[in-house]
Amino acid sequence: MLRVQPLAACGLSVFRSVPVVLRASSAVPALIPAMLARVAVAAAIGLVPLATQAEDAAAKKTPASLPLVFADDFEAGADHWQPLDPPHWKIVAGNGGHVFSHFVKQGKFKPPHRSPVNIALLKDHAVEDFEYTVKVKSTHPDYGHRDAVLVFGYQDPAHFYYVHFGKQTDDHANQIFLVNEKPRVKISTKTTAGTPWDDAWHTVRVSRRVADGSIAVYYDDMEQPVMTAQDKTFTWGRVGLGSFDDTTDWDDVKLVGTKK
Repeated sequence: MLRVQPLAACGLSVFRSVPVVLRASSAVPALIPAMLARVAVAAAIGLVPLATQAEDAAAKKTPASLPLVFADDFEAGADHWQPLDPPHWKIVAGNGGHVFSHFVKQGKFKPPHRSPVNIALLKDHAVEDFEYTVKVKSTHPDYGHRDAVLVFGYQDPAHFYYVHFGKQTDDHANQIFLVNEKPRVKISTKTTAGTPWDDAWHTVRVSRRVADGSIAVYYDDMEQPVMTAQDKTFTWGRVGLGSFDDTTDWDDVKLVGTKK
């Protein structure tokens, strides 16, 4: 059984539970509706961020049952990929083998709306629910918006999502974005102060659940998401990788999910 103790917060009393053994009492059931009412009020004014807690909990679920859709270590080339600016991508030595490298900061591809210009898309695979994990190395000199991106839900150049891993966060950097017939729009509900780019390899991941629209993004730590969002605009699509307008190397792609 539980003993409840009131906590004063912003003029309201909420309760914490203390695990002690007590004799059965008919008074305890009578307290439960009042306790729930107080917790609901606290959540409404932001004392208990239930939505954020639920979002993080959902993001931590691992898709053990999702089948492997595609994997690539680029040792056999990059024939499975469709760069939007092909002359500026190549296979090079790196990371103990070979990697897929975008080596020109800005090419000739011009998207119909403001969005990343340096993208390579995975051919022949569209997914609904998925987990998309890749290793990336930023090869651009350090500056405030040094970045890499992961693309998902891709329909065409005017309809897709992408994650921008930017060095410094603002409304146009280090966020989750939606491109839907207009310049990209931030949809993140959570992010960090910035992505700590250096010249080392890092592991990035996007996890997507169509039923509730949840999107969770990870950087090195695969337990705690660095960004989250919730959106149902596109329920399926292709995936890709690249940069908004920098240079990057990529390796060890793994995509698990449900194919469209």
